[in-house]
Amino acid sequence: MRHAILSGVAVASLSLAAAASHADDSLEVEMHRVSADGIEEAVGTITLQDSDHGLLLTPDLSELPPGIHGFHVHANASCEPGENDSGDVVAAQQAGGHYDPDEAGSHLGPYADGHLGDLPVLIVNEEGEAVLPVLAPRLGVDDMNGRSLMLHEGGDNYADDPEPLGGGGGRLACGVVEF
Repeated sequence: MRHAILSGVAVASLSLAAAASHADDSLEVEMHRVSADGIEEAVGTITLQDSDHGLLLTPDLSELPPGIHGFHVHANASCEPGENDSGDVVAAQQAGGHYDPDEAGSHLGPYADGHLGDLPVLIVNEEGEAVLPVLAPRLGVDDMNGRSLMLHEGGDNYADDPEPLGGGGGRLACGVVEF
């Protein structure tokens, strides 16, 4: 079953890449591991490109834990640690919360009317690499300036229940988008 799902994702990813091939401009965002101590080593890049169907995000990441990871656009252009409301220092806290310019106030995934920064999950293969593109149909490259991309430790159920913000947990890797 898992193989069939991943095969379907691979076919869809190739279709997404073909759909974006007409776009003139792309933007490359360097992603770094993050911790409560700060910004750490680079783990690769994510290329942002407009397509006829929304924003295409093509990862070229390595040395990550295999599995499905929550992936979001965060409100601020920072990956620095900071204190949360409880006074604990948290990795990439300065990135703020999910990008939500319409103040939807809910996490509903990339295809619903929740946070605009809700992206499809990123899949990291058994070798620790993420290379399958994802599509954010409600975003474009112009929406990304002054934001950050965030990869979370856990998955994402595209809901606020049973855990807030899809249950992705801690922040694993982050990249600042500025142009």
